[in-house]
Amino acid sequence: MSAFGSRLADLAYAVGWRVVPKLPKKPAGSLFSFAADLAVRRDGAGVRQLRRNLARVVPQADAAELDDLIRRAMRSYARYWYEAFCLPAMDPDDVRGRVDISGSEYLDAALAEGNGAVIALPHTGNWDVAGVWLVGHSGSFTTVVERLRPASLFDRFVAYREALGFEVVPADGSVSFRVLLRRLRENKVVCLVGDRDLNGSGLPVTFFGQEARFPAGPARLAASTGAALLPVGAWFTDGGWGLRIHPRIRVNSREEIHAATLALAEVFAGDIAAHPTDWHMLQRFWLADQAEHADVTG
Repeated sequence: MSAFGSRLADLAYAVGWRVVPKLPKKPAGSLFSFAADLAVRRDGAGVRQLRRNLARVVPQADAAELDDLIRRAMRSYARYWYEAFCLPAMDPDDVRGRVDISGSEYLDAALAEGNGAVIALPHTGNWDVAGVWLVGHSGSFTTVVERLRPASLFDRFVAYREALGFEVVPADGSVSFRVLLRRLRENKVVCLVGDRDLNGSGLPVTFFGQEARFPAGPARLAASTGAALLPVGAWFTDGGWGLRIHPRIRVNSREEIHAATLALAEVFAGDIAAHPTDWHMLQRFWLADQAEHADVTG
């Protein structure tokens, strides 16, 4: 993105957080849905990639069914952004009251052991709402965010999540990893989005029948500290949000990190298959797509 484009994005987000919460709820929601439908009609690169991704998740869908999935998925993605702009102005207790949660006993058991918990989520539903629920249930937790450009845009996202009660650590390799280790040794919770390999060092997994790469960070943290590795699924419901905390994935040594990451991918796949339109993956995800893109651009 050009410097001008970055500044424009920064301005757009600033306006969103300032203006959207003040709009009447129903018209504002309709406006975001309209924007999603417009994006589908324009069929840009992100929408085309989403189509390729969902075709793997729902391989039995014919062309008409896939069109419907894309429309609903883009509306789901628009809903995420609408809620992101509104969350800081919403009553946290009201938000938590509309979360349908299962499996919280696995988190409670992990914290009772005293070694902390690593919660890993895919890019599904509203993961910020999952964080709001977690703050109410267990207190503040620590998460990592990639650095955005310009720096003012990164600062806005940090301020947004800190306003929700999260501790935010910039993704700075070994520096951020040490902070996460410290929090787990304090018997706290670390939350990581675990379905995108952002730095190219992820571990190979089979995901919906094809090879992809998942970050090793969640399993590596658990192996290094004895913390419980807990996969979490998130999706939208008509009146709120669904969350499912899955049973612990055991990872007791560095030699088990890859196996634990494979298990994490399997759990994520089950939740995504159940709620495919709430997986907001508009990027090249599978290695085959990345290789094809490299061939075209190279």
